[in-house]
Amino acid sequence: MMSDNPVLDMLLRSLILVPIAVAWIVIMVRVIGLRSFSKMASFDFAITVAIGSLLATATTVDTWLGFFSALLSISVMMATQYAVAWFRVRSRWFRDLISNDPVVLFEGGEYCIENMKRSRVTKSDVLGKLREANAIRIDDVHAVILEVTGDISVLHKTDANEEGGVDEEVWKLKT
Repeated sequence: MMSDNPVLDMLLRSLILVPIAVAWIVIMVRVIGLRSFSKMASFDFAITVAIGSLLATATTVDTWLGFFSALLSISVMMATQYAVAWFRVRSRWFRDLISNDPVVLFEGGEYCIENMKRSRVTKSDVLGKLREANAIRIDDVHAVILEVTGDISVLHKTDANEEGGVDEEVWKLKT
């Protein structure tokens, strides 16, 4: 506690601990890199949520020990994420172990019902993404893909090279 008065204690903790904790996260992101908050893999998302939780903990603790423990935990989380990203880049086996593959939800005018069921995506979800992507006619859509980040991508036929279709590198679902 910073003060015997509970209101003053709350104000002091907010005014002192929040800026220190946020500054620490900014420093860690500068050291480790922007990938710290990317959505490239499910692991990245989990780390981002955990860091948010630890930030909340750091700003509401009653002791300096608890505060520094939360900052240390944030540092370890970000270092772990850095190590996992490093191994993902260098090891196909490790990448396959921790990464999801994109899932085709719609292709060639047909919904991929089994993939949609397995991914727990409804036809309404796909149609909503088509509207967001300004797909006026379903015939103008080459494919709809559930990406590893959880985002849904829409590949328009008009985006594809008329003679060659979709570039093979873009269409490749496994790296």
